[in-house]
Amino acid sequence: MDRMKETMSMGGAGVGVSVGRLFVLLLAVLAALCGPVSANFREREKQIIDEIIGPGNYDKRIRPAGANDTGPAVVHINIMIRNVQTISDVKMEYSIQITFREQWTDQRLTFDNMQGRIQYLTLTETDMVWMPDLFFKNEKEGHFHNIILPNLYIRIYPDGGVLYSIRISLTLSCPMDLKLFPLDRQQCQLLMASYGWTTEDLVFLWKDVEPVQVTKNLHLPRFTLEKFITDYCNSKTNTGEYSCLLVALIFKREFSYYLIQYYIPCCMLVIVSWVSFWLDQNAVPARVALGVTTLLTMSTQTSSINQSLPPVSYTKAIDVWTGVCLTFVFGALLEFALVNYASRSDKHREKLKEKLKEHKKQWEMEHAAALEAALQEAGEDGHTFGMKPLVSRHNGGMGGDKRPCEIHLTAPRQNCCRTWLSKFPTRSKRIDVISRITFPIVFAFFNMAYWSTYLFTEEEEGKE
Repeated sequence: MDRMKETMSMGGAGVGVSVGRLFVLLLAVLAALCGPVSANFREREKQIIDEIIGPGNYDKRIRPAGANDTGPAVVHINIMIRNVQTISDVKMEYSIQITFREQWTDQRLTFDNMQGRIQYLTLTETDMVWMPDLFFKNEKEGHFHNIILPNLYIRIYPDGGVLYSIRISLTLSCPMDLKLFPLDRQQCQLLMASYGWTTEDLVFLWKDVEPVQVTKNLHLPRFTLEKFITDYCNSKTNTGEYSCLLVALIFKREFSYYLIQYYIPCCMLVIVSWVSFWLDQNAVPARVALGVTTLLTMSTQTSSINQSLPPVSYTKAIDVWTGVCLTFVFGALLEFALVNYASRSDKHREKLKEKLKEHKKQWEMEHAAALEAALQEAGEDGHTFGMKPLVSRHNGGMGGDKRPCEIHLTAPRQNCCRTWLSKFPTRSKRIDVISRITFPIVFAFFNMAYWSTYLFTEEEEGKE
């Protein structure tokens, strides 16, 4: 019995050891199968990259074939506007930061995706595969972003699709029409074209869905991006026809800044120049100082506006405004010159009237003395003079008509303006009074014509 118990205990221990070994072996197999899966995928990706773009398998100097191995290679373009940094009116350019994306198919880059486990391969070097020779036609300056690493990547999909994405900052030319400045809209273009491949070899197309994207927090200090328009602009030269894409950005200028900085100060200067109409005509230093100061300030304001704009051959809306305001200020100064001349003329006329009165009094006194002397001489001689009536009273007068003579007089019509101006005795005062009314009325009519014309033109331009 004791031997049988020992034998059974030894057998149970062996079975336990065998089960433990089997369990450990099973864990090892599972660890071998599941642990290095990701590492195997990375290794497999490396092998795929070496296989499809290896030196003996892929030549990046040859462009990919088109559909059905014939026709040009088709590249779909998509851009995202990240920021519009500056829009310069003087240089007629704008700076923009974009994410630029190109998509095309290269059948030489197809690979096995391991039953959907590998979605795409990512490269960070652009010199490993063929790239379209796209350039920006209206570019002045540009640079890539390399902090912390170069902001670009290339994705290769199992079906041979290639996605190239890069972040770029560009300074582009933007010819502007400033006839309605500052009530204008500007159209700035972004032109992209092939440099060496003609349309027989390479064609650029806009992506069907959202070819242009704009970041939600886009903010410009003096403009608003109203809309954008995508189009094609293929160009023909003596070397062939080249594919070209165009995106037009429509910027509307913010008027509030110019209203505060330009229009209101100019209007205030014009109104201040009218204060001289209410000053006394004899206050020559005050009126001259006010007129000259407002004129110089208006000239400085006009020059500062012109310094912020390019010299163009046509008249801008702001030129009309500043020119008319400068004319009103200069007119107020000329009005004082006319008032001063009229005042001196009035004084001269008063002096002449006083002299005439003195001469008249002196002549009357001399004439009265001579008449009195003549009467005295006639009285001493004893002669009397009888005066016959000029009208004979026989038979009731000259025609025999006994009716009394009646005279009907009609009062002359009085002019209201002349009656009102007659309250002011001097011509200089009348000029001041007329100017107080005429200048504001004419300026008000100018404002009505100016704003109705340019605002209507702006609305018509916005509809187009």
